[in-house]
Amino acid sequence: MRKLLKYINPYWGIILVGLAIKFVATYAELEIPKLMQIVLDEKVPAGLEKEIYLYGGLMILCSAVALVLNITANRMASKTAGKITRTLRHDLFDKLQRLSPRQMDAVTVPSAVSRLTSDSYNVNNLIVRIQRIGVRAPILLIGGIFSMMTMDVPLALILIALLPLIAIVVFFVTKRSVPLHQKTHALQDKVVMISQENITGVRVIKALSKAEHEKMRFNSAVEERNAVSLKAQKVTGLSGPLTTLILNLGLTILVVAGAYRVDSGGIKPGVIVAFLQYFVMILNAAVMVTRIIIMCATAQASANRISEVMDLPEDMAVISEEGLEKNAPHIEFRDVNFSYSGKGNNLENLSFSLQRGQTLGILGATGAGKSTIIKLLLRLYDVNNGKILIDGRDVRSIENEVLREKFGVVFQNDFIKMTSIGENIRYYRELKDEELLSAIADAQASDFVEEKGGLSGEVDIRGNNLSGGQKQRLLISRALAGKPEILILDDASSALDYKTDAGLRRALRQNYKDSTKVIVAQRISSLRHADLILVLDDGAVIGAGDHDHLMETCEEYRMIANAQMGDREEGA
Repeated sequence: MRKLLKYINPYWGIILVGLAIKFVATYAELEIPKLMQIVLDEKVPAGLEKEIYLYGGLMILCSAVALVLNITANRMASKTAGKITRTLRHDLFDKLQRLSPRQMDAVTVPSAVSRLTSDSYNVNNLIVRIQRIGVRAPILLIGGIFSMMTMDVPLALILIALLPLIAIVVFFVTKRSVPLHQKTHALQDKVVMISQENITGVRVIKALSKAEHEKMRFNSAVEERNAVSLKAQKVTGLSGPLTTLILNLGLTILVVAGAYRVDSGGIKPGVIVAFLQYFVMILNAAVMVTRIIIMCATAQASANRISEVMDLPEDMAVISEEGLEKNAPHIEFRDVNFSYSGKGNNLENLSFSLQRGQTLGILGATGAGKSTIIKLLLRLYDVNNGKILIDGRDVRSIENEVLREKFGVVFQNDFIKMTSIGENIRYYRELKDEELLSAIADAQASDFVEEKGGLSGEVDIRGNNLSGGQKQRLLISRALAGKPEILILDDASSALDYKTDAGLRRALRQNYKDSTKVIVAQRISSLRHADLILVLDDGAVIGAGDHDHLMETCEEYRMIANAQMGDREEGA
């Protein structure tokens, strides 16, 4: 919760003004029972008609002042809380963007979504409620008790005796509800995760007729979440009825005791009427205080989850390096070992080098470590041992923005925005239309781009109005635009026919001679012209060399080549 103070600090001035307005409005409310008591006990018996109207007018004025000021303060509270939450969400989103993939793996995407939405909403709700009733409820509670003490101490002591019972109820409810609310948040993350998986994989689910299975899986997660949430709500819901029960018992005792006091001449009837009004105010105030305390518990759980992300240390910091290696290769992996989990290596003793303009091909089964090489080169993860160098400089010593500007990348599961074709390729870079059209031509995408209306043609979300091959060519166009220093294609041509794939490879050889290329593919035809081909198996290199060398020395490569190409020699 302390982290929230830095977001609240800029708004203390306006918050204090709002609280002052609330104070005046609450004070006006507290004056109404006093005025009524004066009218009933003094003005009515004396028959002072004009003063009755005068005091009645004052009561109406107090009500109007309380109404107007409360509305004004509530609007100020909502506006201020909205600004605070907007800043908080912006900083949280920015922090999530700067997390390393390893940290994001720990947080998880569904949890990040929940923290950005439901958790920040809980914090916003608390800030609003604190401003709206955080002052009003205590003032009504304390002010009501003080006003009752000035009228009749014995009757006021009845209410004061009930306050410890209310405190016990609040303590019990808070202690039991906080762990349940925290567990609810964790289960909500699971529901979001399953929803996200189903939305993303809806086509696969339908194709495999697993809709019913996914419904059962989703329902199971929702029921588990609802069971814990219901338990938390039951515990939380005890506060209102128990508080009301205690105060109503006190009200009954008050009426009985007040009747004896009036009968004995100790007080006048107007005091009883005023006491009843104050009692209703105090009842509502006590309920509001208990709700705020419980809301604080819920918001604290949410604030802690937000703080967990905000407090994450900077990962993968840029290291200092004394000097550059002269005449170094453009890209070099030197005895690289890497593990995602820290238990077993996903890459082991990987070493290779590429000169500027050369092409690296990577071949291997699923899970062999092909995409891992790309992630390490982009420094999405850091190596456990060894070095990765670009132009003789350790990638860990290069600022991320400078490093990433060197690359044009197409990932296996890349994204397409719901915007124009041109904006999908440009992606917020200062690129001219001529550069975009050149990249489109090199990616063999000119035909379908023209059919879709050129650069202004609209693309649906995730490219749903494009075929698989069209999506890949659009993504390759994005990677080629701007003539990257290093081009990475991670299984980016799997949906292309052989003719289109051959045209793409020809364009890369002719128009991107200075770009070092890293190509992950399952087709031998996409890799056979590469200067260096790595054959991976379970994170280890089982073959390295050009096509002819591997055909002679690597049985795994030769088997794949013969199965795919037979005796054919593709001249692309």
